[in-house]
Amino acid sequence: MAYKALYRTYRPSTFEEVAGQQHIVKTIKNALVTRKIAHAYLFAGPRGTGKTTMAKLLAKALNCEHGIGCQCNECKNCVAINEGTHPDVLEIDAASNNGVDEIRELIDKVKYGTILGRYKVYIIDEVHMMTPGAFNALLKTLEEPPEHVIFILATTEPHKILPTILSRCQRYDFSKVSEEDIRERIKTVLEAENTKYNEEAVNLIVSLADGGMRDALSILDQVLAYSQNELNVDDILDMFALESKEEKVELITSIAQGNISDVLNRLSQYINRGTDIKRLTNDLLMILKDLLIYQTSFKTDYFEVLKEEDVRYLNKIMDPKQTLAMIDVLMNTLKDYKNVTSIVPLFEVTLLKLSTMNAPKVEAPKEEIIEKPVSKPIETATILPKPVKKEPEEISLFDEPTNEIPEVKLSKDILVLKAAKTPEGFYISDDLMIDIMVSSKKEIKNKFLDEWKKIKLLLAHPKLGKAAAMLLDSHTLVASQKVLIIESQLQSTVEKINQLDIQQDLQDVINSVFGVKCFIYAVSRNESVRLQKVYTDKFQVNALPKKETITLEFEGE
Repeated sequence: MAYKALYRTYRPSTFEEVAGQQHIVKTIKNALVTRKIAHAYLFAGPRGTGKTTMAKLLAKALNCEHGIGCQCNECKNCVAINEGTHPDVLEIDAASNNGVDEIRELIDKVKYGTILGRYKVYIIDEVHMMTPGAFNALLKTLEEPPEHVIFILATTEPHKILPTILSRCQRYDFSKVSEEDIRERIKTVLEAENTKYNEEAVNLIVSLADGGMRDALSILDQVLAYSQNELNVDDILDMFALESKEEKVELITSIAQGNISDVLNRLSQYINRGTDIKRLTNDLLMILKDLLIYQTSFKTDYFEVLKEEDVRYLNKIMDPKQTLAMIDVLMNTLKDYKNVTSIVPLFEVTLLKLSTMNAPKVEAPKEEIIEKPVSKPIETATILPKPVKKEPEEISLFDEPTNEIPEVKLSKDILVLKAAKTPEGFYISDDLMIDIMVSSKKEIKNKFLDEWKKIKLLLAHPKLGKAAAMLLDSHTLVASQKVLIIESQLQSTVEKINQLDIQQDLQDVINSVFGVKCFIYAVSRNESVRLQKVYTDKFQVNALPKKETITLEFEGE
């Protein structure tokens, strides 16, 4: 049996199960009791807030065999509506059926009576996508529909709908679902699924959902697929390239203390890990807002992110004036993100600006005592290949962290994943990528992530500098003993990395820095998101290959 997504499995079946939107539920229930039923409704609001769900609940309440207003979920009408097979309840996607011809065909069928229920209910989703001609064709029917017909229009952008249509509908505005309602719903689902969880992980999903119940359950579905049905914070942070609260507090501490060296080090890690910079900026603002509340009122009841011990710690190293100054800079940065092609440089400048505001002033040494260093030619011996002893596969991939320039290992042989090689370069199909993802090991990926910044030590190398720069601008996505999949923000970098002539240098960089030889392949951010969805979809229907059945063949071993 095909897997059913959580947001569909746990879709409310009665008005009482709806999370949030109580003002709408109450109004519709009262209208049903008093039989004051409108002929056209408009449900408007952000995505994932229950518009389509409410429309189906209303359709059930109008057609339930136990009477108007009931939702027994047992009679023929209720069951058919739940299964999406009711002949009198038609759901239409205006995004793909938005033309005059489609609407005229709908209008021609309106005049016919019902087949099974009391009312014909037309649910038109994303109605703002309809063309002006289609709106005009619908206008007359909306104004004077047959008594047995009800239209429910749903949209995320009501301002795009013609005023003449709006004036003929009873409008309900859906708001974002409250964090508490989302939190309770997630816990209900987790308990029904017999899944272990902790409060911090639930709160993190609530934050990511941003008021959308469907988004919350979709995120939960994805995380459970990744973490094998156990909800924990580390997996969520790993999946969505987020930083922990502790990391963000430490960053603010370094900024407040003017520790520019530590701030630069953290910046490098964020870029290497592919951290969501815009969300990180917003999260820093939320932390500072909690701190400012405490500094100005000494109240702890209104914190959204911090705990009391966190805010007391930050209050010792920052005064209210400093907190306000940081908030102002970060708010201006958020505004400026929409005006730049890449937000990473702007974020870097922002953190440096904040850090230098608090950094201790250091007098520059007098010019006359500065001695100009005498440059020496690079000794050729440092770049000659040296014999490398082949270690057993089970030995750790990485040595202890070091900042010493790595011993460069140049080799003549190249390791190539056979199925990925083409005359033009390298290409990995979805099926092969799924095999690689199943074969990957989280601990190997994390070790690459933690030590990725060491690649910068080879930027000045005469032969490997170019390859090192390409790798440094990317970050690890999937890693195993012999395959390294990396993600790059720039499509041009992805294309260069996947060319035949650069693979040797890429492998030499990785071998020199980490002491392992592996095949390297790059994907873009969009491709990364798509591949993770393909993996999740296959996991949900139990279609992933078994790890023990996968064989990856290589050339040059």
